[in-house]
Amino acid sequence: MSQTIFKNAMLLDADGGALIGPCNVLVEGGLVAYITTGPIRRKGAATYDIKGKTLMPGLCDAHVHVTAATPDFVALRRWPVSYVTARASEILQGMLMRGFTTVRDAGGADFGLAQAVDEGYIVGPRILYCGKALSQTGGHGDMRKPGEQSPDQCYCSAGLGHVVDGVAEVRRAARDEIRKGASHIKIMASGGVTSPTDRIGNLQFSLEEISAIVDEAEAAGLYVMAHAYSAEAVNRALECGVRSIEHGNFLDRDSIDLFKKMDAFLVPTLGAYHALADEGVEAGLPAEMLGKLAEVMDAGKVALELADKHGVKIAFGTDLLGSMHRRQSDEFTLRAQVQTSRAVLRSATITAAELFGLQGQIGLIEEGAQADLLVIDGNPIDDLTLLQHQGKHMLAIMKGGVFYKNELG
Repeated sequence: MSQTIFKNAMLLDADGGALIGPCNVLVEGGLVAYITTGPIRRKGAATYDIKGKTLMPGLCDAHVHVTAATPDFVALRRWPVSYVTARASEILQGMLMRGFTTVRDAGGADFGLAQAVDEGYIVGPRILYCGKALSQTGGHGDMRKPGEQSPDQCYCSAGLGHVVDGVAEVRRAARDEIRKGASHIKIMASGGVTSPTDRIGNLQFSLEEISAIVDEAEAAGLYVMAHAYSAEAVNRALECGVRSIEHGNFLDRDSIDLFKKMDAFLVPTLGAYHALADEGVEAGLPAEMLGKLAEVMDAGKVALELADKHGVKIAFGTDLLGSMHRRQSDEFTLRAQVQTSRAVLRSATITAAELFGLQGQIGLIEEGAQADLLVIDGNPIDDLTLLQHQGKHMLAIMKGGVFYKNELG
């Protein structure tokens, strides 16, 4: 069994928002086996003295689409799945090289892709997946154009959504994603930017349908995440028991009260709007979608500020598409305009782990936790830009006790 020792490490306590140390850390069997201020001696262990460097938990991104190699979802659903998988492998490797060791997919990834990463056939972060996002006819997951008369083909293609209507259908669809190993269920509860036939303010799925999906997820010990923009869409989803609200740009004071009452999470995605505005059309976004983008862009920062002020649980998410995935770490700087660096770091570690139901396993450096570790050349609490620049300041990236980058010498 391979062993690694990090000597003289300053540990990032993501919960308390401080550096602790210097400490010595033993990694064994893919886990953090031992932490001490005293010496650790193991014959044959690879030992690295990282004095002056920060040892921090691997990062979590709670909203990704690893199969979205283009922002044109209408075109994506016609791509061969084999081609999409090949493109996804490049996206996943990029995420890991930016220090993201766990990601939660919000539609598109499946058992096969997650297993390929787990078994080492594809290099990338571990994937928590929902399979297909559930959408009503004409909803944010229905990528048929207005004049298209063909039956829904999203479910059997490389598309991100599965169109279902009525309580019986949504129950069956949720059960099928659970059967296929989903760690959560995704629903489209409002209109969105990239869908061709809805408006941002649309309410999607009836209360009965949302409640039925939540019921199925909870019966399996899982939870529901919901794409939702308007305050009404956010609030009705929370009232039905949805645990995770994605985007939430137009949430209001009533939403804040519901987040607290339901112990739910908000996952803003500020970077996606900036990326789409800067280069979305060049990357493949249909130009006619830009009007909807303008509706939501500025509101995201306001919503984040309101939620942060009132103590809502906020997880880190990016929602990037196509060539814009490379801008994943820009989210740190955008959030730092509203939140403290400690709060931003917590959102990408401790809070994300709690949302995923993996508290104590990821997002922290403790004995028995996964050895998802980053060695940073500096202190990210003082300078969040150390987490940007495509991992330039990350001297080592370890996932599950295995180095995927090691420039420690």
